[in-house]
Amino acid sequence: MKLLFAIVCIMCLSVLGYAQNKTEIAIIPQPVKVAQQDGSLRFRNGMTVSVPANQPAITKAVEMFLAKLEHSSGFRFNISNSQERTTETAIRITLENDAEIGKEGYKLDVNSTGVHIRAAQPAGVFYGLQTLLQLLPKEIESKTRVENTEWTVPYVAITDYPRFGWRGMMLDVSRHYFDKEQVKQFIDDMVKYKFNLLHFHLTDDQGWRLEIKSLPKLTEVGAWRVDKTGWFNHLSKPQPGEKKTYGGFFTHDDIRELVKYAADRFVNILPEIDVPGHSMAFVAAYPEVSPTPGKYEVNSGEKFMEWTSTGFYALIDNTISPAKEKTYEYLDKVFTEVAELFPFEYIHMGGDECATNFWEKSAEIKALMKKEGLKNMHEVQSYFSRRVAKIIQDKGKKVIGWDEILEGGLAKGAAVMSWRGVKGGIAAAKLGHEVVMTPSTHVYVDLMQGDAIIEPPVYSSVRLKKSYEFEPVPAGVDARFIKGGQANLWTEQVYNMRHLQYMAWPRTFAVTESLWSDPAQKNWDKFITRVEKHFERFDVAEMKYAPSMYEPVFKVTKNSSGQLVVDMTTEVSGIDIHYSFDNSFPDQYYPKYAKPLVVPKDALNMKVVSYRNGKKLGRDIHFPISELQKRVPKK
Repeated sequence: MKLLFAIVCIMCLSVLGYAQNKTEIAIIPQPVKVAQQDGSLRFRNGMTVSVPANQPAITKAVEMFLAKLEHSSGFRFNISNSQERTTETAIRITLENDAEIGKEGYKLDVNSTGVHIRAAQPAGVFYGLQTLLQLLPKEIESKTRVENTEWTVPYVAITDYPRFGWRGMMLDVSRHYFDKEQVKQFIDDMVKYKFNLLHFHLTDDQGWRLEIKSLPKLTEVGAWRVDKTGWFNHLSKPQPGEKKTYGGFFTHDDIRELVKYAADRFVNILPEIDVPGHSMAFVAAYPEVSPTPGKYEVNSGEKFMEWTSTGFYALIDNTISPAKEKTYEYLDKVFTEVAELFPFEYIHMGGDECATNFWEKSAEIKALMKKEGLKNMHEVQSYFSRRVAKIIQDKGKKVIGWDEILEGGLAKGAAVMSWRGVKGGIAAAKLGHEVVMTPSTHVYVDLMQGDAIIEPPVYSSVRLKKSYEFEPVPAGVDARFIKGGQANLWTEQVYNMRHLQYMAWPRTFAVTESLWSDPAQKNWDKFITRVEKHFERFDVAEMKYAPSMYEPVFKVTKNSSGQLVVDMTTEVSGIDIHYSFDNSFPDQYYPKYAKPLVVPKDALNMKVVSYRNGKKLGRDIHFPISELQKRVPKK
């Protein structure tokens, strides 16, 4: 009898494989409920995944999951519509009505009998599979087959569903052009972390990126500019006759392909046509819609706006005219094609940073103001926004715009994307309008994420901890009007995919936690532990990310003797900062920072580096003393 019992036990353990070691679970975004048990499940070659019949979206999701697992492991799996559990069933997927998890939620159980994913809708299955990918070893991210890896997942019971339905990432393809395949890669990276909306910023001063067949010059002229490299918005002005070789655009077929690609991954695409400002590419193609007569060129990164402590004004008019009927005739053509191409219910009309100093001089706009009884430039832009909103709504779409569309009066039914902090979102919600929260203070991931002494130069900073503090529902606001939020990646200073990855990660980890996870579960130190586990996965995937969270935050003052004093703190606990003032490069054997440093009188440079437990984590930072002097607050 004892022998029979032992044989049965051995057979049960060998069916799917069993390991007693407890693997640390690190899922981003943090699920609603996670109950880990001892033991783990081992996948092996030739096993089966059971999916519901007549569910092509689920079958497609499973095929994508298996393609990744098979590529890395070398295993081959079978897909079956049989719901009968057998010893060869590795993963079983079922659709079940469950009010707790909603449309995008799932329940995932891993135990000795296999993996069971339950969801009410195919989207929930897809997100359950994304979580299962994160439970697999980091080698799942390898671009090549990995030998000698135990393909196991820990025993666990997970219940998970999102806090918000709008979980977006914005990609600016105007300032720097990212082609169809790169956009697909961006979508793939998004969905791993349960983002479900791509905000596609298709037009701006530096390029018009969408084919409009009824207005062909928008891409024949507007999609191309002089190729320049350097600090964008500070580049040299192109010379007369200099060839316009940089650019590109998406054809109608490209867009249809991207929409299908995104939909297979449960992502909606929100197209943005940014008007009436940010329209240099538009007026370069069709100068007749400018309120200021002249010849225009697509901006190549040279300065054309002046920013002051109180606002901004244009050096060259980059707007389209709110007073010309031809403007609305052309926009009707544009939005007709946009509405046909993008099935998502919203179209973004832009509306931000419209410089009106040329409008103030325009006879046609003065005449419009008199005719319509408009008292100021805010009301002029509101007049424009209302007319554009009606064009969009007449196409059967809802309209959304940046929070400037509030100024002068908000169009009926328009949603607001609050980017200048949360003030605009609060105002819109109190008026009963839907709001997407995207404050630049927390989720503008094009901004510097570390100290300016080492980061590529941008005008401001948003560190990882600040992104983690993002709360989409401000105090006193009815949460019913907050659709969700998003991270925005403007690309003035982003020239390629590697740098795009560097800017996005890890800050978008923080954003997805704010949009998916229960805010009551937020814990900075535990979040960092999970982020570091995902850094390991990024290393295997050969994806770039920023190590800025390990590097010091510098504060410079002067003491009563007039000496420079440098205070250094870190976002991540347990970091040791080592430093030198003698021009040499410090390592872990150099002095360790313990209290504010008084800079030696004759020092020319301060150099610092971050370690933890003898491992170098941060980059070598070289701080000329002359730069430290500039950091002293002015009295």
